[in-house]
Amino acid sequence: MSLEALAAKGEAKLARKQQQMINSWNAARSRMIEHYRAFGAGPTRTANYEAGIQSAKYPGSNPTKWRENWLAKMRE
Repeated sequence: MSLEALAAKGEAKLARKQQQMINSWNAARSRMIEHYRAFGAGPTRTANYEAGIQSAKYPGSNPTKWRENWLAKMRE
């Protein structure tokens, strides 16, 4: 199997999993906040972190970018 074929296979697999990755990240928000609270930062830092996590939007991985980077690495 050629590098191009392997890259296409990996790109397609990542594209299929992208929504699952986004859903998993969104489901982990409460754990991220809980673990940061347990870290022991002060109230201002904790509030800022929580606000950031709540407003963040994880886009998932970019399958095309992954493919380009994987091919570049394999050709080194």
